[in-house]
Amino acid sequence: MAMVSIKDVAAHAGVSPGTVSNVLNRPGKVAPATRERVEAAINELGFVRHGSASTLRAGHSRTIGLSVIDIGNPFFTEVAAGVEDVVSELGYAVILGNSAGSQDKEDRNLRVLAEHRVRGVLITPSGEDPARLDRLREHGISVVLVDHPAHRPDQCAVAVDDVAGGRAAVAHLLSKGARTIAYVTGPLTIRQCVERREGAKAAMRAAGLDPDDLRVSEAATMTARAGEKAAADLIAGGLPEAVFCANDLLALGVLRALLRSGVRVPEDVALMGYDDIDFAAASTVSLSSMRQPTYQLGRIATELLLDECDNPDTHAHQHIMFQPELVARESTQ
Repeated sequence: MAMVSIKDVAAHAGVSPGTVSNVLNRPGKVAPATRERVEAAINELGFVRHGSASTLRAGHSRTIGLSVIDIGNPFFTEVAAGVEDVVSELGYAVILGNSAGSQDKEDRNLRVLAEHRVRGVLITPSGEDPARLDRLREHGISVVLVDHPAHRPDQCAVAVDDVAGGRAAVAHLLSKGARTIAYVTGPLTIRQCVERREGAKAAMRAAGLDPDDLRVSEAATMTARAGEKAAADLIAGGLPEAVFCANDLLALGVLRALLRSGVRVPEDVALMGYDDIDFAAASTVSLSSMRQPTYQLGRIATELLLDECDNPDTHAHQHIMFQPELVARESTQ
């Protein structure tokens, strides 16, 4: 079967090929009634645009890249949902890359995105080297940081205050009477892990405790399995009165290991997570957690990115910082 062309769609809708092109690329420039007629013709004829050809003509595609550090974490799944909802409304597509916390893998993913001439990139970077992202911008690819603050005025970023989150989490544990607290974290090369630890220490300092007494257990990954291993180490070394975990997956692993060992939560050990993923409320002992606006992070970051792409002369860079919300459940009651 011969491919349907723009000329075929134009003839079917009774408009010029240029009008069809505008509907595909600049729909806001076409009157609603005309746009509906062209869209109906596209659907009736089964027209599929030639993405690579339009990319060559325009110099970019209607595609953006999303690079995250752990797609296995439901936090990033929810972020991606926010991204996808915006781009699908505007006729864009998303190429997803998972760095798994590796800068080498992230660099490879960014090269692929550049080769595909994506319009822009949303990224939760695995490191703090801005030169890597500057290379994208030198090729005309806009970049917005997601779940990571910007340290420069010419860069959009949407993030959550992780220091405040760590402080609120440990202040909650202290309010329940805990005085010996362990912090189970992923690699301390990850900014979020470091800042949540700093917040935890700030809460201890404010309570008149020595922040250096915070027992830090650093795991290689931020998974439930890593949480189980961390819990086994805590049990062997003498249980604290409370455990704060850098994300909910670690906390759910800690919870499983504690219950399996006969440790009662929260009677023997209070437990606090971070992110408030869906599994937190549904666990055997519902998990207290710090809720982050994950869907909004993805949605707002995408809106900023596309505004920068479409309006480079008038776009105003923004640094948006959300505050996390404490959600108290059975694990700290």
